[in-house]
Amino acid sequence: MDDSDLVRAIEDNAADLLMAMGAAGGGSQRDDGVARWTIGGSPLDYHNAVVAGSGEQVVAESVAELRRYGVPGCWHVGPSMRTADLGERLLAAGFTHGGSEPGMAVALSELVRPSGVPGLELVRVVDDAGLAVWADTLGRGFGEGEKEARWVASVYRKLGYADPWRHYLATLDGSPVGTITIYLAAGVAGVYFVMTVPEARRRGIGAALTHEALTHADTEYAVLESSSAGRPVYESLGFRTHCTVDLYELVVSD
Repeated sequence: MDDSDLVRAIEDNAADLLMAMGAAGGGSQRDDGVARWTIGGSPLDYHNAVVAGSGEQVVAESVAELRRYGVPGCWHVGPSMRTADLGERLLAAGFTHGGSEPGMAVALSELVRPSGVPGLELVRVVDDAGLAVWADTLGRGFGEGEKEARWVASVYRKLGYADPWRHYLATLDGSPVGTITIYLAAGVAGVYFVMTVPEARRRGIGAALTHEALTHADTEYAVLESSSAGRPVYESLGFRTHCTVDLYELVVSD
């Protein structure tokens, strides 16, 4: 893939994941060539997501949909959406700029093997019982904690455990310490929900579990959108930044 193909894959993989999770959560879907969003299926702003669209009318319609459901929401503005005035339109509509995420990619043939972590094992989640442990672990240190973990588990149960969804639990000497989801879409392996529980951090577990999960991916490239804290970890594995995704968030008031 050249750089433009990788940028498109980064955007499309994340958009497909957000749309699928939102639909499983019960949200309304729009995908009509003018805008693409999933709204109302989640209590989390990040997952009430607008992933394609621009212009004053689309912004207004997305706000109206968020208010109809009474949920917070987020525009994920990647290179394919970015226009000279979209940010200004979103701010004028009441959104705030919630930061930016680097869109990163690596050819799996160039993935760097990190230092091993003795006692670390990665197990694929294949049923509801395994997902319950995965969600309990995720809730100990990711995003909005237990609230986010409960919602993610609720949609993952509906989506099932076969491809394109691959969820893994990391254990250290038999105790759960980390999570990751690999989502196969847009011709690449997307990396999501990478988390190490607080008491086990700074031991290389995040890098090790990401590397191990990607060794099972049947694709040429892996992609992700990283937090600022995670970026050095992914760079150590060979990921490089190819674009930036701006997040514009709206809290709907009564």
